[in-house]
Amino acid sequence: MARRLTLDFLKTEAASGAVLGLAAAAALVVANSPLSDAYFAWLKSEHLFQAGPLRLELTVSEWIKEGLMAVFFLVVGMEIKYEILRGELSDPRKLATPVLAALGGMVAPALVYLAISGATGGPQGGWPVPLATDIAFALGVFAIAGRGLPSSLRVFLLTLAIVDDLGAIGLIAVLFSSGIDWVPLVWAAGLLAVGAVASRRPIAAPFWVMGFLAVWWLSVQAGLSTSLAAVAFAAIVPVEPRIHDGQSPLKEAMHDLHPYVAYLILPLFAFAKAGVSFAGLSLDQLFAPLVLGVAAGLFLGKQIGVFGATWLATRLKLGKKPAQSTWLQIYGVSLLCGVGFTMSLFIGILAFPGAIDAPEQVEVKLGVILGSTLSASLGAAILAVSARRRRQSKARPFANTDPGARILT
Repeated sequence: MARRLTLDFLKTEAASGAVLGLAAAAALVVANSPLSDAYFAWLKSEHLFQAGPLRLELTVSEWIKEGLMAVFFLVVGMEIKYEILRGELSDPRKLATPVLAALGGMVAPALVYLAISGATGGPQGGWPVPLATDIAFALGVFAIAGRGLPSSLRVFLLTLAIVDDLGAIGLIAVLFSSGIDWVPLVWAAGLLAVGAVASRRPIAAPFWVMGFLAVWWLSVQAGLSTSLAAVAFAAIVPVEPRIHDGQSPLKEAMHDLHPYVAYLILPLFAFAKAGVSFAGLSLDQLFAPLVLGVAAGLFLGKQIGVFGATWLATRLKLGKKPAQSTWLQIYGVSLLCGVGFTMSLFIGILAFPGAIDAPEQVEVKLGVILGSTLSASLGAAILAVSARRRRQSKARPFANTDPGARILT
């Protein structure tokens, strides 16, 4: 059952990578077309929600970031919980290599960014931006370029990305939750405690929907990152099957929400955040320290950190590389980890708050797009070459008897 849920997740997220790409491309086209003014005006337009005494007014951009993306993080949180309790993360022996790879994939990009920003006088506060991997884009590229490669590589990439998400969420909690109003926060914590106790009993879905909306509202009022609140709520959703129908509330919620997240929320976020107007863009801004730091962190830092940590873990016998995989294939997967699109843009918004067309926001977008494109392109090329060699090797089982041939794969 755990394997089937993982495969369903892979199929949904991989297919959504193409939709994400189209949404990002559409944003770039619209932002550089006669519709540009209307596009940015729409993102900045404010919309009011009011229900009795409850009142909240945010821009379209903020509604997407604080509202819709909270649902994304709810699904991420439930995926993390399920994998820890029932899936790939439940076996410590399977965890070692992707966990160490994920840690390397967070440390190295930060060091690369800080080195470049220090040498060029760029802002030091952007180091968290290149740390995250966009699981939907990465799996989408892998599905296209890595056909025929061992399934263990997909699981390795998925597990690594889940641990990566945990690290990104932890950074968001530590670095970007400030100026908190403690009264609504205490109420939110109380609701979570009540939900944790109630999760031991069979409760209908409306309870969890209303509970999530209440915790989300209180987190907005408290000034807490809604992503953190969503992950906290995911932790109390019961994974154990209900007695009367044998269904797990967590698995049901994941199954029901995944298509909306993959095909609506993430593409809408990409459309709202990837739009960069190149009008008046100078070479100085195109090669600004922030752009170079983010791009190099994703393209160079990720591959160095992930591949280096994986190699070191196997050399020190702390873990094993994915079954039936070659180092060339692992290097291709390491490159795909540099596709940091959605999460990197999200962290960039938190690291450099301000207008969507502020210089820092534009430079973050340029760096993320450049680094992610380079990583996806080279990673796809290497995986495609490796997949072709694998197919040729299967067609000619005695062709690679020369030990020197193994070095190339």
